[in-house]
Amino acid sequence: MKYYIIAGEASGDLHASNLMRELKKLDSEAEFRYWGGDLMAEQGGTLVRHYRDTAYMGLWEVLINLKSIFKNLDECREDILRYLPDVVILVDYPGFNLRIARFAHNHGFRVFYYISPKIWAWNQGRVKRIQKWVDKMFTILPFETEFFAKYNVPVAYSGNPLLDAIDTRKYKDELRQTFLERHRLPDRPIIAVLAGSRSQEIDRLLPEMMAMTVSFPDHQFLIAGAPSFSAEDYESYLPENGNVKVIFEETYAILQQARAAMVTSGTATLEAALLNCPQVVCYKMWGGGFTHFMAKEVIIQVPFISLVNLIMNREVVTELFQKEMNTENLKSELQKILFDGSVRQHMFADYEELREIMGGPGSSRKTANLMWESLHE
Repeated sequence: MKYYIIAGEASGDLHASNLMRELKKLDSEAEFRYWGGDLMAEQGGTLVRHYRDTAYMGLWEVLINLKSIFKNLDECREDILRYLPDVVILVDYPGFNLRIARFAHNHGFRVFYYISPKIWAWNQGRVKRIQKWVDKMFTILPFETEFFAKYNVPVAYSGNPLLDAIDTRKYKDELRQTFLERHRLPDRPIIAVLAGSRSQEIDRLLPEMMAMTVSFPDHQFLIAGAPSFSAEDYESYLPENGNVKVIFEETYAILQQARAAMVTSGTATLEAALLNCPQVVCYKMWGGGFTHFMAKEVIIQVPFISLVNLIMNREVVTELFQKEMNTENLKSELQKILFDGSVRQHMFADYEELREIMGGPGSSRKTANLMWESLHE
């Protein structure tokens, strides 16, 4: 079969690549054409556009890049018509993918949506579009299945693909001393820095994260380099005190060895929790007080911004959002998760409960099987 897959950011690239690997086991004649990243490219097929060239965050970035966005949409539509896939598989990235869902549906292509848009968090009215344009949803969060079933959307939950990625991760059994020696690092406690995969996130969050190097001079800070960036891209953000290092392609290894982490809201918050790393969640959009009010009181329709807290339906990790994301608050929260034993133990217990809710590995395989069965119904 011919599969057309669209993933618009680093996490989508990861999950789509695992799905592609499992689909190839079921379909010996599988052909892939996709918008994605390096991990998908490793599975073969044809990469049309890399996500680093198509990702825009926040209203302002979308507005100033509207011309490029519409150009990308037109290119994608034309490419689908030329390729004539058996199925279009959309991976998260709703601003782009919901428009492609409408186009693909209207032109008679079967449409699967893997990793749901967060419509349960804001603008829930979009579920009506999914009802019309998507043949089946394949969700990765336990509470999403109930949400879509309520609207009579065909839906299946088969676990979370992060569990697969973490279970098969490189350096899974590596000792701390080996990690330090491999990267020529001093024997000091590690604070992991996950500042996001988009330039806008890094611009807004990394400077305040780097300010923590002054407050915690006895620690070393390891930045998990985003795959769409180079070491040079981070240079202007690094302090002169020398206790920061950027390491690429080892996010899980860094979290595994870190005593604590500063994490941009998103998939990374769940990754840190599943790897048992105490964390403080950080997020900041463009704009000031009005943006803060609109985001927190009007746009966002759930009580939390991190996946950890949403799944647990209570505050497990502290969220510093908009004006709350400042150096004073960040320092205070880091002190708690670094040095307060009761805070750390309570978080570890919550993480254990989270892992039980999420279930075990095998999500990518189960999702591929469900898609394969649906394609042959």
